[in-house]
Amino acid sequence: MDQSSSNQTAFWIWYPGDFEIRLHEKLSVKRRSRGVMYPAFWRLDRHYSNIIFRYTYDLPQEEQIKITSDGTFSLILDGKDNARFNDSVVTLPAGHHEILVCVFNDVEAPALFIEGSHIRTDSSWEVSSYQNDWLPAASWTFDSPENRPSQFRLDVTPKEPASEELRDDHPFLDFGRETFGYLQFHNLKGAGSVNIYYGESIAEAISPGECYSLDQFDATEAGSRAKDGIYTLEDANAFRYVWIHADAGVSWDRISMLYEYVPLTYQGSFECSDPKLNEIYEMGLYTLHLNTREFFLDGIKRDFWVWSGDAYQAFLMNYYSFFDLDVTRRTLIALRGKDPLVRHMNTILDYSLYWFISLQDYYLYTGDLEFIKQYYDRAVSMMEFCLKQRNEEGFLEGRPQDWVFVDWADLNNTGAVSTIQLLLVRSLEAMRTFARLLGDQTATDSYEKLAQEIKAKTFELFWDEEKGGLLHHRIDGVTQPMLTKHASMFAMSYNYLTPEQRDSVVRQVLLNPDVPKIRTPYMRFHEMGVLCEAGQHRQVLQEILSYWGGMISLGATTFWEEYDPSLTDDAHYSMYGVAFGKSLCHAWGAGPVYLFGKYFLGVTPTSPGYETYQIRPNLGGLEHMKGTVPTGKGLISVEVDLTTIRVHSTHGKGSFVIESSELPECTNGIVRSIGSDCYELTIEAGESYVISYKANSLI
Repeated sequence: MDQSSSNQTAFWIWYPGDFEIRLHEKLSVKRRSRGVMYPAFWRLDRHYSNIIFRYTYDLPQEEQIKITSDGTFSLILDGKDNARFNDSVVTLPAGHHEILVCVFNDVEAPALFIEGSHIRTDSSWEVSSYQNDWLPAASWTFDSPENRPSQFRLDVTPKEPASEELRDDHPFLDFGRETFGYLQFHNLKGAGSVNIYYGESIAEAISPGECYSLDQFDATEAGSRAKDGIYTLEDANAFRYVWIHADAGVSWDRISMLYEYVPLTYQGSFECSDPKLNEIYEMGLYTLHLNTREFFLDGIKRDFWVWSGDAYQAFLMNYYSFFDLDVTRRTLIALRGKDPLVRHMNTILDYSLYWFISLQDYYLYTGDLEFIKQYYDRAVSMMEFCLKQRNEEGFLEGRPQDWVFVDWADLNNTGAVSTIQLLLVRSLEAMRTFARLLGDQTATDSYEKLAQEIKAKTFELFWDEEKGGLLHHRIDGVTQPMLTKHASMFAMSYNYLTPEQRDSVVRQVLLNPDVPKIRTPYMRFHEMGVLCEAGQHRQVLQEILSYWGGMISLGATTFWEEYDPSLTDDAHYSMYGVAFGKSLCHAWGAGPVYLFGKYFLGVTPTSPGYETYQIRPNLGGLEHMKGTVPTGKGLISVEVDLTTIRVHSTHGKGSFVIESSELPECTNGIVRSIGSDCYELTIEAGESYVISYKANSLI
């Protein structure tokens, strides 16, 4: 390598994916149910314990380097066994030479950090797991000997309770809203036991025998471990309320907490004429932020795991809010894990398919082809694993050991499920895109052919003309008469329907009260999206106000895993047969963050990395709205009322589509008619546009 092009900063390096896989392993056993470990019930992959790095250099004179490793190491010069070193400081000879550095660590992911005037570890190094797999070494922001990958921790900041009172002579603290972190006891004194009962609701916190999360410690022992007069509990918990029972001999001055979080920049924004919708949006952002941690989690109390279907939605919400790609990449890597595959992601058939679609979305929103290249081989092997489960008709079916989820609903998912087939088609289309980008024409053609065949057969055997949608499943070659919304929603979202079929799905499926309703925010995410695609923005806003607003009216400060308006009192908090088993802070509950950005502000990338994009705002009956959407390389700002639109973008070229009952006017752009009451304006980066128009009464 030409040393003049080397990085000026050294970084820790490791085998690609191993930092994320080890981090995922550690996180996946952090969940506690009443103080007892509750590990994830799927295989947790491990890092490679024995790896080797290589680097070739040319130096005009000898150079001294300093070596730090996470694990034991040996440096080999020019492959000579009698030229091995394990000193922390090594002098490298001048000239053209190859360095090999072996690192072993069976506890944490092996990693290497080398500092020198010209030779430094960074992504220009290569690494192998001794399987003929030389790859560019992975690195991130770890840039000092002390700041090593194995010591990665989230940030913390002190928080005080909003109020404190006595309940049955025991301190009861309210931190004002749902939060996550470590309780702290200031100036803890005395001897005896302290029992802590956490609650996302008051009812949970005051139920010592039923609350999901609790802690217990001995005051004498805890006092001996206090630092600067503060005892911090070892485990973090999700809670809003805390009820503390202590023996008579125990006292403290006050209780606070360390809030644990990922520092995020709130790049996306939304504000409109309806204060309740503004509150829903802000609560959605907070819900998403709490679940944006080492990875995108499903919930911060339960399950505290990385689920592919949940992450699929969190990725999309993230693109319209924080646009944090570090958490995104970590989550995609951790979910995929390593070969050989014997079970589906999270044991769920549909969750394996969501991973392909999430990877395609990642490329669309970021344009990051290098990441796709790095994980293409694992995508290929995973698709091969999925395709082996096709039945004699060519449909993908769950095996006895598989969980075919689709949704929390009364669904019979035996046989070939239509929703699964459409997710498979979309996944094959993603693989077609990746193969084409990497120049593999044979694979491109194969994935395309298979996608078209499965899509055609799905509509041939599942579409019901009379019922106007796709039937749910097919058993032993016979399509069952059950009609649900799920498959038709995905078909519409993925643009698989003809105009006639779209009209039929909207009228006879989506808006049909006789078709079973969707109860969870998980599938309401998709339902609200396709209703917007059908032009039902007014109804969507009413549904958001009713459904998400309904949670707020019950005192929610973050959005829940499930909400059933028919329930009363504490029945809202139970799930899975557990009194307080429902998660009251669930990432998939934050769907309005995505809906407002994509379907109301109307911003969507039309080529990778927002090089081109479309803006098609829809007020949905609102008087005005404004907001920003991050693009990774900048921001798109949109402000709309009934007569005026203001638009500004800092990157890419956009197509702004306006629905107006008369020809719009724009002083610095040419407005073109593209149909009945529909107009288009080209948006150039760095330009600001003010458009006068007359809002269509239906908007």
